[in-house]
Amino acid sequence: MIKLVVFDLDNVIIDGEAIDEIGKLANVEEDIAEITEKAMQGEIDFETSIKDRVQLLEGTSIEDIEKVAEDLPLMPGACKTINCLKEKDIDVAIISGSFDVVADKVTDKLGVDTVYTNSFTVEDGKLTGEVTGPLVSGSKLDVLKDHVEEAGITLDEVVAVGDGANDISMIESAGCGIAFNAKDSVKEIADVVVEEKDLCKVLCEILNQLTTDDAETETVEEVAEEAEAETAEEEVVEETVEEAEESESEEVEEAEAEESESEDEATEEEKAKPKKADKGLPESNFVLADTIEGVRKQKDEKEAEISKVAEEREEFNKIAKEQRKIRDELNASLKENLNKAIEFRNERNEINKAVEEAKKARNDANNKIKSLEWSSGKRDKIKIENEIKKIDKIIETRVLDIKKENQLVKNANDLRKQLMEIHEDESVKSEAQELKKLSEEEHEKVITLSEKAQAAHEEMLTYFRKTDDIRTAADEAHKKFIEARKNASEKHEEFKAILSDIHVINKKLGSNKPKKRKHENKSSGSNKNREEKERAEEIFEKFKQGGKVSTEEILLLQKYNIG
Repeated sequence: MIKLVVFDLDNVIIDGEAIDEIGKLANVEEDIAEITEKAMQGEIDFETSIKDRVQLLEGTSIEDIEKVAEDLPLMPGACKTINCLKEKDIDVAIISGSFDVVADKVTDKLGVDTVYTNSFTVEDGKLTGEVTGPLVSGSKLDVLKDHVEEAGITLDEVVAVGDGANDISMIESAGCGIAFNAKDSVKEIADVVVEEKDLCKVLCEILNQLTTDDAETETVEEVAEEAEAETAEEEVVEETVEEAEESESEEVEEAEAEESESEDEATEEEKAKPKKADKGLPESNFVLADTIEGVRKQKDEKEAEISKVAEEREEFNKIAKEQRKIRDELNASLKENLNKAIEFRNERNEINKAVEEAKKARNDANNKIKSLEWSSGKRDKIKIENEIKKIDKIIETRVLDIKKENQLVKNANDLRKQLMEIHEDESVKSEAQELKKLSEEEHEKVITLSEKAQAAHEEMLTYFRKTDDIRTAADEAHKKFIEARKNASEKHEEFKAILSDIHVINKKLGSNKPKKRKHENKSSGSNKNREEKERAEEIFEKFKQGGKVSTEEILLLQKYNIG
């Protein structure tokens, strides 16, 4: 999670290099710009560059410098970027090798509270040519470490934005390093590169990072657990409905089996026993017609009604079955997508470990190269060359008496002799070349692996988005399933109520049948009756299994008093 964004000042918060603009006051802007460029490229160390440039400003009015600082333009998008970060409760700081006289003007405009800069030494309103501050000899990373420790956060929670070589230490160590219109050496180590001179582009990158952090706060495991919990809940609901319906079906079957006992076949003992109450069917309050003809008409109406209700119930059961299948398939797909997301997350994390190892190897090699170069005499050579250039510049630009000019010429010649006597150790140069080759190889690994990690991260996010879509569809299918089940259950209750009324009608019609004479030949047509009864029993079994029953079949059931 991002808690702090640190900006460089020159060419980042302000659109320009402050010391170059101040150099115009003393007519040394070209000399200062040349040193600035070398420092930005990493050709000379920052401490040397800042001291040399400030030395050239000796005697400049501090009042004039304040006017220049007031007129320095802000980088496009600076106000919007700082305001947006503060609105999101993200701390903002400026760490710069520039000067407090400049930073004070800028921070007043932007409302930045935390600023680390250097200071001119001033006497009688004029610069002495000396400079003090935490960033003269210390690195920006040293200052940043002290700040995050005091703030109680970690470097991983920091975004660092810079453009020059002296920003590299903090850009490398921050959780996210952004190179803004930067030198190539900075771009190589940055996590994000912004080429446009618009800080809103940097803001977009930071907001994207915030969005990614929020998306990953809910881990893949948590999402998987949530999905499994939802699936389990659905199964419980589903089982509850099925168990209820199975219970109802068993009760109906038991009640109908009791009704199917024929009075003609019942023994005297069975007739004497009290009849069991219908467990599955509701009590009927049906009012019979006054005449048998009227009762038969009522029977026809109820038979048509129960047939329609049975069809409607079957249609709802069909919808429930279809939606359950869709839901189960979506839930299976959801698990597959979550597993894919986990795979890509793990792959990304493994690659990121390799990236960190390659970065460390590259940085170790670079540090060794730097140490070897300075120990081999290169630092002394650069220092002597700068002194010679400084003397030559004074001789060329200033009017001097002959004695002072001769002394300067002698000093320059002595320095040139010293320069010729410095020889770089060939073995050190060879070792440095090997280290440079190693650094380049490790940097190439960083680039390649970072691209792979980004690809894996994007795939992970793709599968996360898919799971959201699938879960939404599965939820919708489950709602339709529950609704269809509910409707089917209501129709089943309606079916049982009508069936109870039909039982009342059947009892009335059965009691008015003429009794058969004892001498009647019962054998006539007995085979046909047996076949019809067997068929009626098959129809009743089909009905108990939820099958459709036609009007003709219902009449056959009634004929043999089944159901």
